[in-house]
Amino acid sequence: MIRYLAGLLLGFAINVQAQTIDVTHYGAKPDSFEDATESVGKAIEASKTQEQTVISFPKGRYDFWPDKAIETHYYISNSSSEEEFPVKKQRVGLMLKGLKNVTLEGNGAEFVFHGKMITWVIDSSENIKIRNISVNYERPGMSEMTLKEISPTTVVASIHPDSKFSIINGRLEWYGEKWVARNFHAVLVRPEKGILLYSTWEPFLKSKAEVIAPLTVKFTGDFSKFKAETGEVLTVRDRYRDYVGAFINRSKNIGLHNLHMNSMHGLGIVSQFSENLDYDSIFVEPAKNSGRVIASSADGMHFSGCRGQITVNNCRFNGLHDDPINVHGTHLKVTEIKSPNSLRVKFMHPQTYGFEAFAAGDTVAYLHAASLQIFNHGIVKATRLISEREMLLEMQTPLPQELKAGDALENTTWTPSVTIKNSRFEGILTRGNLITTRRKVIIENNVYYRTGMHAILIENDASGWYESGAVTDVIIRNNQFIECGFNSAPNNYVIHINPQAHELVPGYYVHRNIRVENNVFKVYDEPILSALSTDGLTFTNNTIERTQFLPALKSADAIKLVACKKVTISNNRFENAAKPVVSINKMNKKDLKSNIPIRSN
Repeated sequence: MIRYLAGLLLGFAINVQAQTIDVTHYGAKPDSFEDATESVGKAIEASKTQEQTVISFPKGRYDFWPDKAIETHYYISNSSSEEEFPVKKQRVGLMLKGLKNVTLEGNGAEFVFHGKMITWVIDSSENIKIRNISVNYERPGMSEMTLKEISPTTVVASIHPDSKFSIINGRLEWYGEKWVARNFHAVLVRPEKGILLYSTWEPFLKSKAEVIAPLTVKFTGDFSKFKAETGEVLTVRDRYRDYVGAFINRSKNIGLHNLHMNSMHGLGIVSQFSENLDYDSIFVEPAKNSGRVIASSADGMHFSGCRGQITVNNCRFNGLHDDPINVHGTHLKVTEIKSPNSLRVKFMHPQTYGFEAFAAGDTVAYLHAASLQIFNHGIVKATRLISEREMLLEMQTPLPQELKAGDALENTTWTPSVTIKNSRFEGILTRGNLITTRRKVIIENNVYYRTGMHAILIENDASGWYESGAVTDVIIRNNQFIECGFNSAPNNYVIHINPQAHELVPGYYVHRNIRVENNVFKVYDEPILSALSTDGLTFTNNTIERTQFLPALKSADAIKLVACKKVTISNNRFENAAKPVVSINKMNKKDLKSNIPIRSN
């Protein structure tokens, strides 16, 4: 009898593991160009009756249209403001909500989305995997044109076939499937050097456009101040972030593997208030042989208010208008002390608001916004979102007497550990990685190739973007930093530790314990590392090589330190480089151990 029951249990376990749902059984037809949205939705719904499910897509192309897609109402961090996108309505191609133990197996399938859509949403779900899929849009939100001729009065450009346009009353209009671009942001791509530069669409807006050959447009106007060279690609998008590429919300144990994100609207893959995220072999780049140069209108991966372990491994980012990886929380500003135990707080940045930033049981840090000084902690008892912008919080214990309107709160419960490794960042307009979390951070074995700004930025602010918080344990090791920072010159430090502490408090340091070890820096200019208000900074065993990529400005020292202590700079090799100097300000030489010259400012 016991053996019989054991056999039944074993058989049940095997059946659970083997449960597969084929989307073609629900009407999806690969390579048919028919709308698969509804059929795939039925397959996802069927998975809710199973303990463990693989939703399988036989290899081929699947098209998703917004007409029958689920409409959602998400407030997503760092997306559009009330003025830009007042009513939060987003169509979603694949809605994975309230699911457990589901794997989306693409088998190499291509998902093609139409119009403006979020590709997929994972919401309130656990143990979800998405793998072996490529994602593209029939009409990407980015328009691209290669500059063929440039003079002070004319520009001739070859338009990429994916970039739909029309000439209306002598003006070029970019359009897509049920959308028209109206608020322009332009970036110039220099393909032979692999760099992205800020540009403008203004002279084209004011010019006369005419088609002179298939996909070739001549613009006539004032281009005397337009800086570009023939062969470069001008990329143009709507600057409003009304959609994101994908959205993971209030979920845990999420795995993304072998995904080719060839184009994404808006902010890329956004993970918000989710935990334990394992993203492996994600390639945010244009499809090979597509002729396109941009894959994402903004970030590649954006993590807001997450916790647990975030791991980004074996990934590649190439062709982004903004940062490949940004990890942060959100500071909310104290607007009113309601009672000894309660207060009103407010979302301050125009693009971040509307979601439950705190919940009962969360621990919060109280801090002064101007200095970022944390002066106490508390635990939330109850919360209420009273508007898109404001929350009421009741705390378990009385508020600190020091707390006042204008201070800020950070949710320290929702802060993740982060590992970024074995990945490549290139073709980036801005920074490589932005990291602000109090838990352990490891950044290792990566290549940062010609990122337009700092390869790594550690900030923290309660006055601008309101992205929190302090770091306490960061290791940056065994990476290659190659010719980064040209868009942020003269402040073109490869690694920039820059908390927005507008007031420095004697004896208080915003960041702690940052080690930069065994890296290779290939730089065309002097700046390598800068740090502000950091306690415990090590820069050791690094190799610095000088290149001729761009003319050196020589306007800054190799290492810049302001109001730091317990700094060690040792055993670094400066090959064929100018004699390095460490500049210090608002600190004493005793706070620094260095084997290279020190300059006090």
